[in-house]
Amino acid sequence: MLIVMFYIAITAEAMTAALAAGRRNMDWFGVCLIACVTALGGGTLRDIMLDHYPLFWVRNPYVLLLVCGAALLTIPLARLVDRLKWPFLLLDALGLTVFTVIGCNIGIEAGVHPIIVIVAGMVTGTAGGIFRDVLCNDIPLIFQGELYATVSMVAGVIYFLGISAGLPADLMAIPAMAIGFALRVTAIALKWEMPKFVFDRNMRK
Repeated sequence: MLIVMFYIAITAEAMTAALAAGRRNMDWFGVCLIACVTALGGGTLRDIMLDHYPLFWVRNPYVLLLVCGAALLTIPLARLVDRLKWPFLLLDALGLTVFTVIGCNIGIEAGVHPIIVIVAGMVTGTAGGIFRDVLCNDIPLIFQGELYATVSMVAGVIYFLGISAGLPADLMAIPAMAIGFALRVTAIALKWEMPKFVFDRNMRK
């Protein structure tokens, strides 16, 4: 089930990334590159961080074909995809939790410290979006108050604590993803945000 959701999530990430590239008038290569960076960048950074080789898309290069195919398919369907805002927000929320659980699994298998396990999950879930925004010359959404990394951290902690308690991984993946998904969707619907630090040196004391 986790694998199926993973493929659904990277397809959705690739399509939304293609739209972001289109808004910057990128050529088709740029569209594919932005899609790959977004959908696969978090897992790539995690594998490098944990010295986990070969990289997951090197072991399974067909993932590249799926991501690039989804990105190119978005080009003729751009207007339709753009109108499907909420479905893609839901898929993005699902992808965040799926990537987080997968990242935590890799961290657990690598035998790293629990803090690094949670970081591995967060990196897997959030880094791709950061790379996309930076390459598209935007301030990453995750730095603008979005409850994104926090949701990933909550899902990762729930998952890791369950595994540490001896519960089966497949069983713990369900509540971790369900709670993370619900929290992310609620944050979007109610516009919950992280507190922002605003500093203006000219502001009166």
